[in-house]
Amino acid sequence: MLMKKHLLQLYSTLLESPNQHSMVTMPERRSCSQLLVSLLCFVLVLDSTLSFSLKNCSYSSSEEDAEYIMVECERHGLTVVPPDIPQNATTLSVAVNSIVQINRTDLQGLSRLKSLRCDFNLISHIESGAFTDLGNLIIIVLNNNKLTYLVDNMFLGLSKLEDLSLSSNQISLISPLAFQSLNSIKSIHLGLNNLHQVADIIPVLSNPTLKTLVLFHNNFSSFQTDDLPESASNLTSLMIGLNPLKKFNITKDVFPHLKELNLDGCTKDLVWAVGNKKFLQALTDLTIGGSYITFDTYTAMIQASGSLKRLELYNMNLVLVADVVEIACRIPSLQTLLLTEAELGTVDDKLLCACSKLTELKLPNDQLTNMSDHSLQSMTQLRILWLNNNHFSKLPVTIRELSLLEILDLSYNFLSKLDCLDFHDLKKMKSINLNSNRISSLQECLFETLLDLENLDIGNNSVFSVGDSFKVNLGKLELLNLQNNQLDVIYPGTFRNLSSLHKLNIESWQNYVVFHGAFEGLDNLQSLTLTLFEFTEELFMGLPQLKTLSLLMPVNVNHKISMQINTKPFTDLPHLKKLTVVIDGSHQLDISPDLLSGLRSLEILLAENFFKASVHLDTFRFTPKLKNLQIVHSDLSDLTPELFWYIPDLKELDLSNNKLKSLDFLAQAKLLALSVLKLSNNDLSVINETVFQFLPALRYLDLSDNPLTCECSNSGFMQWIQTNNQTQVVNGYQYICAFPVRLQGEHFLDFDVHSCWMDESFLCFISSTCLIMFVLLTSFIYHFLRWHLTYAYYLFVAFLYDNSRKKAGTPHRYDAFISYNVHDEAWVYRELLPVLEGQQGWTLCLHHRDFEPGKAIVENITDAIYSSRKTLCVISHHYLQSEWCSREIQIAR
Repeated sequence: MLMKKHLLQLYSTLLESPNQHSMVTMPERRSCSQLLVSLLCFVLVLDSTLSFSLKNCSYSSSEEDAEYIMVECERHGLTVVPPDIPQNATTLSVAVNSIVQINRTDLQGLSRLKSLRCDFNLISHIESGAFTDLGNLIIIVLNNNKLTYLVDNMFLGLSKLEDLSLSSNQISLISPLAFQSLNSIKSIHLGLNNLHQVADIIPVLSNPTLKTLVLFHNNFSSFQTDDLPESASNLTSLMIGLNPLKKFNITKDVFPHLKELNLDGCTKDLVWAVGNKKFLQALTDLTIGGSYITFDTYTAMIQASGSLKRLELYNMNLVLVADVVEIACRIPSLQTLLLTEAELGTVDDKLLCACSKLTELKLPNDQLTNMSDHSLQSMTQLRILWLNNNHFSKLPVTIRELSLLEILDLSYNFLSKLDCLDFHDLKKMKSINLNSNRISSLQECLFETLLDLENLDIGNNSVFSVGDSFKVNLGKLELLNLQNNQLDVIYPGTFRNLSSLHKLNIESWQNYVVFHGAFEGLDNLQSLTLTLFEFTEELFMGLPQLKTLSLLMPVNVNHKISMQINTKPFTDLPHLKKLTVVIDGSHQLDISPDLLSGLRSLEILLAENFFKASVHLDTFRFTPKLKNLQIVHSDLSDLTPELFWYIPDLKELDLSNNKLKSLDFLAQAKLLALSVLKLSNNDLSVINETVFQFLPALRYLDLSDNPLTCECSNSGFMQWIQTNNQTQVVNGYQYICAFPVRLQGEHFLDFDVHSCWMDESFLCFISSTCLIMFVLLTSFIYHFLRWHLTYAYYLFVAFLYDNSRKKAGTPHRYDAFISYNVHDEAWVYRELLPVLEGQQGWTLCLHHRDFEPGKAIVENITDAIYSSRKTLCVISHHYLQSEWCSREIQIAR
């Protein structure tokens, strides 16, 4: 890693403009740069955390944990486990697919895998030895499949497995040796299956390391220890609720370590038979429920253990609630009582009078509208009270009596007004949750006595003004949530006394005014979320330790507005590390290039719909430590490389949901440390793969939902996706062609690039070379061999002519054709003709007398020869020197 850092720094130096005094020439500089790029690529290839393109999966790693490598293959319609899973993966998910079985070879070589998710598939068979190579696996999830039978050694090789989830299958049989190899198993989930009897789970309970067993929603009609072997189990948690249990019978000490038992949703005929308290002497947590369970059964279940600390009662018959609660609260060890879905409506003075030793009371979802003024009077030890998800319109007066109360949850009620006396005597209070009520105002005296308050949540109410309610001494308050209220103004000094506040959220969809000095006194605030309509220079004064700032700027959706940000609002935030700016709605925004002035520690900038259409070149010159930049939903169509020269350490760049048409700006952006690049939902159709050569650290690239064209112009990029061994192109094999029309809907990487392999310039070179050679050859032949070719042509024609005459049987017109030179013409007429024609009676063919006028001489010669039975050549010196005479004798031959 150190070597990589030094190489990046050196390469960055070489890319800078050459100094006028430098002794290194430009060619030398270019050679050095090329060498360094090669070295960087070599170093990066050796980095084990690098990723690559997978056909049906995405690949991610963590800089904080170098060993963490996650492969995610969810929702791809897979029918088999993908074969290209990297062998250095530590987490693998093939959930939500259509995989039918897991074969022995599917997971071979994945020895580093620690977590495996195969839920929501159609797996009905797991081949023996399928998990043999997964010796380091800790968690496996096989929920929501079609498994019916767990066979011997099904989980062979999983010696380090701790958590096995098999819920929502169709399991009805478990082999005695199914879990034999699970030497480290702690938790097994078998809920929502078809198990019927205790004997079915003996192979599970016999595992000595098992601590938690979940059996919800099966078909157990009884649970009797008579069906179990004598050996004791080490089980500490048994969840057997929501079964049609009619009998729960423990007759021997097989669960000496059982601490938690869940029997929620039992039938009305349940028979509870635990004859000796020693059998459940370790039980501390009991969950029971069912509207048909009798009082005697409830009593027997609650009194089965003498060390019960936590009791949850669900969906009880309203008639039995008071008596069952009284029985429960008389257990000396009981500390926590949860009573839910009981439709109580109200709590009177008697219901909880016996619960004086409780430290935690939870009454959610009980349709409570009121509690009597002294209903909690006896609960002098109560420290935690949950009354969430009820129908209270005002704070019950009885809460004022709980002087030791530390945590109060009244979220999701109908509270509209709080009185000064509501919290006056609750001086030990540390956390109050009033989220999702109807509170409209906060009185100044409301929190004045809560000197130990650390957490206050008043989000999702109707508070329009906080007034002076936070000007009291809340010196220990660390978290304040005022999100989604109806605040209209935040005055100076509103939070001045909250000196320990770490996190403040006043975000709202409604515009409100924030005056200068509103955040004075928040010297330790580290996270601030608020809604703004305009920026001012002094707005964030008094926040020296702020590290995270989130700004929401809502815009009226009915009309565009024009805003100017010509100030430097962040100059007083030298330690800010993360800034989020989100504008909701249409706008016209004039942003100063000095906007980020003062943010010298900024590492993360998330801007949504903020830098509309363009970003000034000097925007990031004040943020040299920026590592993560997101500019999304901003209609950016073009970027210049100079924009990124101020942030050389940038590692993640997200430009999704813009209108970029080209990535050429990356070639000169000097982003040598960039490892993650997201460009989904842009207008990229043709991508030049050479730009990625200038991003030597890139390992994650997302180009989803771009209108890619499936033509030769993208052939280089297609090959790069499939062959590069450094950068993972996320879901690259699922990219779809947008152009041309005939290929719309086809997969981008299915385009045949073979037709694009011939380079156009090379093709032009070959064509022009062939043309030149043809012209030269033609000229050579014409000059030196034209007569030979002419002769050969007519010889061939003569051959065809001769064959045709022989086949037709055409008679000869002449007895002989006389071939002679014009210089010998006198001798032919004086000596030859009188003898042959006069005396012998031959019919002779003479060229000056019998050749057809206008016809080619060669054709006349050919016709004369083939029309004559013989050819007579008058050989003389002139004849031998004549070219045409030579042709005649050659044709005759």
